[in-house]
Amino acid sequence: MHLSRLRLRDFRNYARLDATFEPGFQLLVGDNAQGKTNVLEAIYLLATLRSFRGVGGAQMVRHGSKGYFVGAHLVAEAEHELKMYWSASERTLSMDDQPVKRIADYYGRLRCVVFCTEDLQLVKGTGRVRRRFLDLLLAQTQAGYLAALQRYVRALQSRNALLKRPDPDPTVLGPFTQELVLAGQVLMDRRRELVPKLSALSRLAYRRISHDAEELRVEYAPSVRADFAVELAASAGRERAFKSTVLGPHRDDLQLHLSDRSAAQFASEGQKRSLAIALKMAQAEYLSGLFGTPPVLLIDDVMGELDARRRAGLMPLLERAEHARGQVFMTCTQENWPRELGRRLRRWEVRAATLIPGDEASPAGGSCP
Repeated sequence: MHLSRLRLRDFRNYARLDATFEPGFQLLVGDNAQGKTNVLEAIYLLATLRSFRGVGGAQMVRHGSKGYFVGAHLVAEAEHELKMYWSASERTLSMDDQPVKRIADYYGRLRCVVFCTEDLQLVKGTGRVRRRFLDLLLAQTQAGYLAALQRYVRALQSRNALLKRPDPDPTVLGPFTQELVLAGQVLMDRRRELVPKLSALSRLAYRRISHDAEELRVEYAPSVRADFAVELAASAGRERAFKSTVLGPHRDDLQLHLSDRSAAQFASEGQKRSLAIALKMAQAEYLSGLFGTPPVLLIDDVMGELDARRRAGLMPLLERAEHARGQVFMTCTQENWPRELGRRLRRWEVRAATLIPGDEASPAGGSCP
Protein backbone atom coordinates (compact mmCIF):
# COMPACT_ATOMS: atom_id res chain seq x y z
CA MET A 1 0.00 0.00 0.00
CA HIS A 2 1.33 3.45 -0.90
CA LEU A 3 0.31 6.94 -1.98
CA SER A 4 1.49 7.67 -5.48
CA ARG A 5 0.22 11.25 -5.49
CA LEU A 6 -0.74 13.87 -2.90
CA ARG A 7 -2.56 17.14 -3.64
CA LEU A 8 -3.11 19.96 -1.17
CA ARG A 9 -4.96 23.24 -1.61
CA ASP A 10 -5.08 25.87 1.13
CA PHE A 11 -4.13 23.25 3.73
CA ARG A 12 -2.16 24.62 6.69
CA ASN A 13 0.71 26.63 5.15
CA TYR A 14 0.33 25.03 1.69
CA ALA A 15 -1.42 27.19 -0.88
CA ARG A 16 -0.81 24.44 -3.43
CA LEU A 17 1.07 21.15 -3.44
CA ASP A 18 1.23 18.45 -6.13
CA ALA A 19 3.71 15.72 -5.22
CA THR A 20 4.31 12.19 -6.50
CA PHE A 21 5.84 9.45 -4.37
CA GLU A 22 7.24 5.98 -4.91
CA PRO A 23 7.01 3.13 -2.40
CA GLY A 24 9.77 3.09 0.20
CA PHE A 25 11.25 5.69 2.55
CA GLN A 26 10.35 9.34 2.02
CA LEU A 27 12.40 11.64 4.24
CA LEU A 28 11.13 15.22 4.68
CA VAL A 29 13.99 17.45 5.84
CA GLY A 30 13.80 21.09 6.84
CA ASP A 31 13.73 23.70 9.56
CA ASN A 32 10.78 24.04 11.92
CA ALA A 33 7.55 25.65 10.66
CA GLN A 34 8.27 24.87 6.99
CA GLY A 35 5.46 22.32 6.54
CA LYS A 36 6.97 18.87 7.14
CA THR A 37 4.43 17.69 9.71
CA ASN A 38 1.60 19.20 7.68
CA VAL A 39 2.24 16.66 4.92
CA LEU A 40 1.97 13.79 7.41
CA GLU A 41 -1.15 15.34 8.92
CA ALA A 42 -2.83 15.54 5.50
CA ILE A 43 -2.14 11.85 4.80
CA TYR A 44 -3.44 10.83 8.23
CA LEU A 45 -6.50 13.02 7.72
CA LEU A 46 -7.38 11.16 4.52
CA ALA A 47 -7.02 7.84 6.33
CA THR A 48 -8.92 8.61 9.52
CA LEU A 49 -10.88 11.83 8.81
CA ARG A 50 -9.20 13.47 11.81
CA SER A 51 -5.93 15.19 12.64
CA PHE A 52 -3.42 13.44 14.88
CA ARG A 53 -2.81 16.86 16.42
CA GLY A 54 -6.30 16.83 17.93
CA VAL A 55 -7.57 19.96 16.15
CA GLY A 56 -10.71 20.66 14.15
CA GLY A 57 -11.11 21.52 10.49
CA ALA A 58 -10.93 25.29 10.97
CA GLN A 59 -7.38 25.04 12.33
CA MET A 60 -6.21 23.27 9.16
CA VAL A 61 -7.42 25.95 6.72
CA ARG A 62 -4.65 28.20 5.40
CA HIS A 63 -4.84 31.70 6.83
CA GLY A 64 -7.13 33.89 4.73
CA SER A 65 -8.76 30.97 2.87
CA LYS A 66 -12.32 29.67 3.10
CA GLY A 67 -11.56 25.95 3.18
CA TYR A 68 -8.99 23.26 2.41
CA PHE A 69 -8.74 20.41 -0.10
CA VAL A 70 -6.75 17.19 0.37
CA GLY A 71 -6.56 14.53 -2.34
CA ALA A 72 -4.49 11.45 -3.04
CA HIS A 73 -4.11 8.52 -5.39
CA LEU A 74 -3.89 5.30 -3.40
CA VAL A 75 -2.28 2.12 -4.74
CA ALA A 76 -3.31 -0.90 -2.65
CA GLU A 77 -5.35 -4.05 -3.31
CA ALA A 78 -7.07 -1.77 -5.81
CA GLU A 79 -6.34 1.82 -6.84
CA HIS A 80 -8.49 4.62 -5.47
CA GLU A 81 -8.78 8.36 -5.85
CA LEU A 82 -9.52 9.98 -2.48
CA LYS A 83 -10.72 13.58 -2.14
CA MET A 84 -11.78 15.70 0.81
CA TYR A 85 -12.93 19.30 1.04
CA TRP A 86 -13.72 21.16 4.24
CA SER A 87 -15.06 24.65 4.93
CA ALA A 88 -17.31 26.14 7.58
CA SER A 89 -20.32 25.75 5.26
CA GLU A 90 -19.42 22.70 3.14
CA ARG A 91 -17.84 19.31 3.72
CA THR A 92 -17.40 16.69 1.01
CA LEU A 93 -15.67 13.31 0.87
CA SER A 94 -15.41 11.22 -2.27
CA MET A 95 -13.76 8.03 -3.44
CA ASP A 96 -13.22 7.41 -7.15
CA ASP A 97 -15.26 10.57 -7.84
CA GLN A 98 -18.32 9.15 -6.06
CA PRO A 99 -19.62 10.78 -2.86
CA VAL A 100 -19.02 8.65 0.23
CA LYS A 101 -22.46 7.98 1.71
CA ARG A 102 -21.40 5.71 4.56
CA ILE A 103 -18.16 6.37 6.41
CA ALA A 104 -17.92 2.64 7.11
CA ASP A 105 -17.48 2.08 3.35
CA TYR A 106 -14.48 4.45 3.35
CA TYR A 107 -12.67 3.56 6.57
CA GLY A 108 -9.80 1.17 6.12
CA ARG A 109 -9.09 1.94 2.46
CA LEU A 110 -5.99 3.93 3.42
CA ARG A 111 -4.42 2.41 6.50
CA CYS A 112 -1.94 4.60 8.37
CA VAL A 113 -0.06 4.44 11.64
CA VAL A 114 1.47 7.67 12.93
CA PHE A 115 4.37 7.96 15.38
CA CYS A 116 4.45 11.44 16.95
CA THR A 117 5.02 13.25 20.23
CA GLU A 118 1.27 13.18 20.92
CA ASP A 119 1.56 9.38 21.33
CA LEU A 120 2.73 9.93 24.90
CA GLN A 121 -0.91 10.65 25.75
CA LEU A 122 -1.60 6.95 25.21
CA VAL A 123 0.25 6.43 28.47
CA LYS A 124 -0.14 9.75 30.29
CA GLY A 125 -3.56 10.83 29.04
CA THR A 126 -7.12 9.97 29.98
CA GLY A 127 -8.96 6.77 29.09
CA ARG A 128 -10.60 8.60 26.20
CA VAL A 129 -7.27 8.64 24.32
CA ARG A 130 -6.85 4.89 24.70
CA ARG A 131 -10.47 4.21 23.73
CA ARG A 132 -9.95 6.19 20.53
CA PHE A 133 -6.85 4.14 19.83
CA LEU A 134 -8.89 0.93 20.07
CA ASP A 135 -11.85 2.35 18.16
CA LEU A 136 -9.73 3.49 15.23
CA LEU A 137 -8.03 0.13 14.89
CA LEU A 138 -11.33 -1.76 15.10
CA ALA A 139 -13.13 0.61 12.72
CA GLN A 140 -10.40 -0.04 10.12
CA THR A 141 -10.44 -3.81 10.53
CA GLN A 142 -13.85 -5.05 11.77
CA ALA A 143 -16.92 -4.84 9.56
CA GLY A 144 -19.82 -3.32 11.46
CA TYR A 145 -17.77 -1.85 14.28
CA LEU A 146 -17.99 1.77 13.15
CA ALA A 147 -21.75 1.48 12.60
CA ALA A 148 -22.16 0.02 16.10
CA LEU A 149 -20.01 2.82 17.55
CA GLN A 150 -22.12 5.47 15.81
CA ARG A 151 -25.33 3.84 17.09
CA TYR A 152 -23.93 3.72 20.60
CA VAL A 153 -22.90 7.38 20.58
CA ARG A 154 -26.33 8.49 19.34
CA ALA A 155 -28.12 6.40 21.98
CA LEU A 156 -25.76 7.66 24.70
CA GLN A 157 -26.30 11.30 23.75
CA SER A 158 -30.09 10.90 23.70
CA ARG A 159 -30.12 8.97 26.95
CA ASN A 160 -27.91 11.53 28.73
CA ALA A 161 -30.16 14.36 27.51
CA LEU A 162 -33.16 12.60 29.07
CA LEU A 163 -31.30 11.92 32.33
CA LYS A 164 -30.63 15.64 32.70
CA ARG A 165 -34.36 16.29 33.00
CA PRO A 166 -35.79 16.74 36.53
CA ASP A 167 -37.84 13.53 36.38
CA PRO A 168 -36.89 11.29 33.41
CA ASP A 169 -39.76 9.17 32.09
CA PRO A 170 -38.71 5.46 32.21
CA THR A 171 -40.94 4.63 29.23
CA VAL A 172 -39.14 7.22 27.09
CA LEU A 173 -35.74 6.19 28.44
CA GLY A 174 -36.35 2.49 27.76
CA PRO A 175 -35.81 2.37 23.97
CA PHE A 176 -32.55 4.33 24.24
CA THR A 177 -31.37 2.01 27.02
CA GLN A 178 -32.11 -1.01 24.84
CA GLU A 179 -30.21 0.47 21.89
CA LEU A 180 -27.31 1.39 24.17
CA VAL A 181 -27.05 -2.19 25.42
CA LEU A 182 -27.29 -3.78 21.96
CA ALA A 183 -24.68 -1.51 20.33
CA GLY A 184 -22.51 -1.41 23.43
CA GLN A 185 -22.27 -5.19 23.60
CA VAL A 186 -20.84 -5.26 20.08
CA LEU A 187 -18.16 -2.73 21.07
CA MET A 188 -17.19 -4.61 24.21
CA ASP A 189 -17.06 -7.98 22.46
CA ARG A 190 -14.79 -6.64 19.72
CA ARG A 191 -12.51 -4.83 22.18
CA ARG A 192 -12.29 -7.95 24.32
CA GLU A 193 -11.18 -9.98 21.26
CA LEU A 194 -8.63 -7.39 20.09
CA VAL A 195 -6.79 -6.47 23.28
CA PRO A 196 -5.08 -9.86 23.96
CA LYS A 197 -3.70 -9.84 20.41
CA LEU A 198 -2.58 -6.24 20.79
CA SER A 199 -1.05 -7.03 24.17
CA ALA A 200 1.08 -9.85 22.77
CA LEU A 201 2.34 -7.69 19.90
CA SER A 202 3.01 -4.75 22.24
CA ARG A 203 4.96 -6.96 24.63
CA LEU A 204 7.23 -8.20 21.84
CA ALA A 205 7.72 -4.66 20.52
CA TYR A 206 8.57 -3.34 23.98
CA ARG A 207 11.11 -6.11 24.47
CA ARG A 208 12.86 -5.08 21.26
CA ILE A 209 12.96 -1.45 22.31
CA SER A 210 13.89 -1.93 25.97
CA HIS A 211 15.97 -5.11 25.58
CA ASP A 212 13.87 -7.00 28.13
CA ALA A 213 14.32 -4.36 30.81
CA GLU A 214 10.70 -4.72 32.00
CA GLU A 215 7.68 -6.83 31.12
CA LEU A 216 4.79 -4.94 29.51
CA ARG A 217 1.22 -6.03 30.12
CA VAL A 218 -1.80 -4.50 28.36
CA GLU A 219 -5.25 -5.41 29.66
CA TYR A 220 -8.80 -4.47 28.72
CA ALA A 221 -10.57 -2.73 31.62
CA PRO A 222 -14.30 -2.59 30.82
CA SER A 223 -16.64 -0.68 33.13
CA VAL A 224 -19.20 -3.48 32.64
CA ARG A 225 -18.14 -6.67 34.42
CA ALA A 226 -20.89 -9.11 33.44
CA ASP A 227 -24.37 -8.30 32.07
CA PHE A 228 -24.64 -4.78 30.64
CA ALA A 229 -28.45 -4.54 30.96
CA VAL A 230 -28.47 -5.82 34.55
CA GLU A 231 -25.65 -3.52 35.68
CA LEU A 232 -27.23 -0.55 33.92
CA ALA A 233 -30.51 -1.16 35.74
CA ALA A 234 -28.67 -1.47 39.04
CA SER A 235 -26.98 1.91 38.46
CA ALA A 236 -30.28 3.83 38.15
CA GLY A 237 -29.74 5.61 41.47
CA ARG A 238 -26.26 6.77 40.53
CA GLU A 239 -27.53 7.92 37.15
CA ARG A 240 -30.20 10.08 38.79
CA ALA A 241 -27.53 11.60 41.03
CA PHE A 242 -25.00 12.27 38.26
CA LYS A 243 -27.64 12.91 35.54
CA SER A 244 -25.70 10.83 33.03
CA THR A 245 -24.98 7.22 32.00
CA VAL A 246 -22.36 6.06 34.50
CA LEU A 247 -21.16 2.82 32.85
CA GLY A 248 -20.71 1.35 29.41
CA PRO A 249 -18.06 1.23 26.66
CA HIS A 250 -17.65 5.02 26.90
CA ARG A 251 -16.04 4.39 30.32
CA ASP A 252 -13.72 1.56 29.21
CA ASP A 253 -9.95 1.82 29.44
CA LEU A 254 -6.70 0.02 28.73
CA GLN A 255 -4.52 -0.82 31.72
CA LEU A 256 -0.79 -0.49 30.96
CA HIS A 257 1.60 -2.17 33.38
CA LEU A 258 5.38 -2.45 33.45
CA SER A 259 6.54 -5.23 35.76
CA ASP A 260 3.04 -5.25 37.34
CA ARG A 261 3.13 -1.55 38.20
CA SER A 262 1.00 1.15 36.59
CA ALA A 263 2.99 2.73 33.76
CA ALA A 264 1.18 6.05 34.11
CA GLN A 265 2.05 6.31 37.81
CA PHE A 266 5.47 4.70 38.10
CA ALA A 267 7.20 4.61 34.69
CA SER A 268 9.98 7.06 33.82
CA GLU A 269 9.59 9.41 30.87
CA GLY A 270 11.84 7.17 28.79
CA GLN A 271 9.77 4.11 29.66
CA LYS A 272 6.54 5.91 28.80
CA ARG A 273 7.95 6.94 25.44
CA SER A 274 9.05 3.38 24.73
CA LEU A 275 5.65 2.05 25.75
CA ALA A 276 3.83 4.49 23.45
CA ILE A 277 6.06 3.48 20.54
CA ALA A 278 5.48 -0.20 21.35
CA LEU A 279 1.71 0.32 21.15
CA LYS A 280 2.04 1.97 17.75
CA MET A 281 4.37 -0.77 16.53
CA ALA A 282 1.78 -3.32 17.66
CA GLN A 283 -0.90 -1.41 15.74
CA ALA A 284 1.21 -1.56 12.57
CA GLU A 285 2.06 -5.24 13.07
CA TYR A 286 -1.61 -6.10 13.63
CA LEU A 287 -2.67 -4.35 10.42
CA SER A 288 0.16 -5.98 8.48
CA GLY A 289 -0.74 -9.44 9.72
CA LEU A 290 -4.45 -9.01 9.07
CA PHE A 291 -4.21 -7.60 5.55
CA GLY A 292 -0.90 -9.07 4.41
CA THR A 293 0.51 -5.63 3.56
CA PRO A 294 1.95 -2.98 5.90
CA PRO A 295 0.11 0.28 6.52
CA VAL A 296 1.64 3.59 5.50
CA LEU A 297 3.90 4.65 8.38
CA LEU A 298 4.10 8.33 9.34
CA ILE A 299 7.02 9.14 11.64
CA ASP A 300 7.11 12.74 12.80
CA ASP A 301 10.60 13.58 14.11
CA VAL A 302 10.39 10.74 16.62
CA MET A 303 13.89 9.42 15.98
CA GLY A 304 15.46 12.59 17.32
CA GLU A 305 13.88 11.88 20.72
CA LEU A 306 15.17 8.30 20.96
CA ASP A 307 18.55 6.92 21.89
CA ALA A 308 20.35 4.48 19.61
CA ARG A 309 18.97 1.42 21.42
CA ARG A 310 15.34 2.49 21.04
CA ARG A 311 15.89 3.53 17.41
CA ALA A 312 17.31 0.08 16.72
CA GLY A 313 14.11 -1.44 18.12
CA LEU A 314 12.11 0.28 15.38
CA MET A 315 14.33 -0.92 12.56
CA PRO A 316 12.72 -4.34 11.95
CA LEU A 317 9.32 -2.70 11.42
CA LEU A 318 10.74 -0.20 8.94
CA GLU A 319 12.71 -2.87 7.09
CA ARG A 320 9.64 -5.10 6.75
CA ALA A 321 7.70 -2.17 5.33
CA GLU A 322 10.41 -1.67 2.71
CA HIS A 323 10.63 -5.35 1.78
CA ALA A 324 6.85 -5.47 1.30
CA ARG A 325 6.98 -2.36 -0.93
CA GLY A 326 5.21 -0.34 1.69
CA GLN A 327 5.72 3.34 2.34
CA VAL A 328 7.21 5.33 5.19
CA PHE A 329 7.10 9.12 5.53
CA MET A 330 9.60 10.53 8.03
CA THR A 331 10.47 14.06 9.13
CA CYS A 332 13.66 15.41 10.67
CA THR A 333 15.43 18.70 11.22
CA GLN A 334 18.97 17.46 11.80
CA GLU A 335 21.20 14.44 11.42
CA ASN A 336 19.32 12.11 13.70
CA TRP A 337 18.23 9.27 11.41
CA PRO A 338 19.75 5.74 11.56
CA ARG A 339 22.69 5.70 9.18
CA GLU A 340 21.90 2.19 7.97
CA LEU A 341 18.78 3.58 6.23
CA GLY A 342 20.57 6.47 4.57
CA ARG A 343 21.24 4.85 1.24
CA ARG A 344 17.59 3.84 0.84
CA LEU A 345 15.97 7.18 1.64
CA ARG A 346 14.31 9.47 -0.88
CA ARG A 347 15.05 12.94 0.46
CA TRP A 348 12.75 15.93 0.12
CA GLU A 349 13.76 19.34 1.40
CA VAL A 350 10.74 21.18 2.77
CA ARG A 351 11.17 24.91 2.50
CA ALA A 352 8.33 27.45 2.86
CA ALA A 353 5.62 24.91 2.01
CA THR A 354 7.51 23.60 -1.01
CA LEU A 355 8.82 20.05 -1.47
CA ILE A 356 12.13 19.99 -3.30
CA PRO A 357 13.55 16.60 -4.37
CA GLY A 358 16.88 15.88 -2.70
CA ASP A 359 18.87 15.95 -5.92
CA GLU A 360 17.56 19.47 -6.62
CA ALA A 361 17.87 20.87 -3.10
CA SER A 362 20.74 23.13 -2.14
CA PRO A 363 23.03 22.18 0.80
CA ALA A 364 21.68 25.14 2.76
CA GLY A 365 18.61 23.17 3.78
CA GLY A 366 20.54 20.61 5.80
CA SER A 367 20.49 16.85 5.45
CA CYS A 368 20.14 13.63 7.34
CA PRO A 369 22.63 10.81 7.24
